Amino acid sequence: MKQRHIFAALLVAATPLAQAATEMLDEVVVTATRTEQALTQTLSHTTVITRKDIETSQAADVPALLKGLAGVEVYQNGGIGKQSSLFMRGTNSSHTLVLLDGVRINSATAGTTQIDQLMLDQIERIEVVRGNVSSLYGSEAIGGVIQIFTRRGKGEPSVNGSIGVGSYKTRRITAGFGGGAEDDTFNLQVSKYKTDGVSAVKTSLVPGVNPDKDGYDNASVSANLRHAFGSAHSMSVSMFDSKATSQNDNAFGLSTDVNSSKSHIQKFAVASDNRLSEGWLSKLQFSRGMDDTQNYLNGAPDAMMGAQFKTTSDLFSWQHTLRVGGSDALVVGWEKLKQQVASSTLFTRTNRTDDSLFAGYTANFGAEQLQMNYRKDKYSDFGTAKTWLLGYGGNIAESWRLTASMATAFKAPTLNDLFYPFVDWGFGYSYIGNPNLKPEHSRNKELGLHYAKAGQRLDVVYFENRIHDLIAINTLPASTMVNLNEARIEGAELTLNEQFGDTGVKLSVTRQNPRDANTGQTLLRRARNFASLVVVKQYGALKMGGEWQYSGVRTDIDINSFARTTLAPYDLANLTANYALDQHFELSVRVDNLFNRDYMLAHGYNTLRRTVFVGLNYR
Repeated sequence: MKQRHIFAALLVAATPLAQAATEMLDEVVVTATRTEQALTQTLSHTTVITRKDIETSQAADVPALLKGLAGVEVYQNGGIGKQSSLFMRGTNSSHTLVLLDGVRINSATAGTTQIDQLMLDQIERIEVVRGNVSSLYGSEAIGGVIQIFTRRGKGEPSVNGSIGVGSYKTRRITAGFGGGAEDDTFNLQVSKYKTDGVSAVKTSLVPGVNPDKDGYDNASVSANLRHAFGSAHSMSVSMFDSKATSQNDNAFGLSTDVNSSKSHIQKFAVASDNRLSEGWLSKLQFSRGMDDTQNYLNGAPDAMMGAQFKTTSDLFSWQHTLRVGGSDALVVGWEKLKQQVASSTLFTRTNRTDDSLFAGYTANFGAEQLQMNYRKDKYSDFGTAKTWLLGYGGNIAESWRLTASMATAFKAPTLNDLFYPFVDWGFGYSYIGNPNLKPEHSRNKELGLHYAKAGQRLDVVYFENRIHDLIAINTLPASTMVNLNEARIEGAELTLNEQFGDTGVKLSVTRQNPRDANTGQTLLRRARNFASLVVVKQYGALKMGGEWQYSGVRTDIDINSFARTTLAPYDLANLTANYALDQHFELSVRVDNLFNRDYMLAHGYNTLRRTVFVGLNYR
């Protein structure tokens, strides 16, 4: 009930600001319904980050860009390139599905995606859809879907590049070439990022850990080619490859130990797009995503952490989109997913398949809209999961729109959960998987009020999520995974975008209550309140920007005692400046953590203090 009062208060507060809200009204998104749709017509709370936004922000990687969004919390243990956790609307880090050009690149063992290995030099745009979207995409989409699109060629062939240096001996260089010629479009982008970093673990809290700097080195490449056969048919091929080495710290190691990991993220896809008739589009695609992590201790494979975990995900998909009556859309499709694990750990089973059918229908009745989705997934290891969505949208006044939806979602147990072999970790703890686990299930309700007019946009959204059959450890020290816990989450999000002449303003505010339904305890590393404010001002050839980020109190596990502890609230200020030297060259400066705050995102782990990065860009 308290959350509903908060939602009502947000509505009242937002009303006088309705004339101050932005985003391009003609922006088209595909993630919310798996087909093209105007952003202002989406029933799920959706945010688009464009290439222009990326260039203005000057952020280096995907986590840095996402952490300012409503409903999204991102944590990195020890700086850029280190292990990240992403919590959307208070759900677990494995409850958000991340797609790269529509391809799964997640780990079938850990259940998460290494977003910390995705550098923004390769990225064209990001679409963030909040709420249950399993009815279109299957497992993991309990908190939402984040779809990342790599850069594509368009217009006259041209080159781009940048070079920059910054604090902690950070170096970055990127180059690209892309465009279109007759029936072909293409793009090639390469980048290199390297930094010395800081010690991942705080030596003031864990004195025995190695105090050396834990650096990060990433090399990435993306490429795509599309050929059109007239106006109705085309073939395309795309690839992405990110290889990185990251130094880490083990809180239980010796002060002389050198811990490191190698990460390899890869994507390949080939697709045929065909217009079979005026209102009938068909897309047939084969894709392969790979997540490979190798852990080392003092230069040798680390048996304690697991020397290697490699997931290969092959996906065949065939989707048909039919336009009915001009504005209605029917989407039907079939997918077959095969995941294979190669590991130094001897899993009792190393593969799984998922056969799925899905359908979605979006109908427009004048000022009203209806969306219905249904999906059935059949896994080879635990059985069937069925999910659905029912959504409504309607105009209630000029430029004002009300949306409401109910939906279900699920998350498949990972191969770690199901088939991890019995392991005695050597200090009183052991672990074993449980092949009888059920998938985690969720039921979500959402109510939103939206304003959009003349390039302005305001979204106020209230949500409720009930997640049951959560997979957790039953007992210690001898542990087995079981369907044990239940989580309840209520919250409200406010996003406000406005353009005052040469000044742009973006505000996001989130109030939520993510908790264990049995104990009432707040879920780990999730704040009840967090917010961000971005202001960008254009002064002729100079663009100046300021960003403020705030996060409230969070609960975590003490790195030494394993007892619950509290992380203090924090607020950060960042500055950016872009100066156009001429029509091609631009000088950029970014200052993070302007006031040099010492704060923790995860207990016992360092974050970066004040950093400065200067770059020269050619476009």
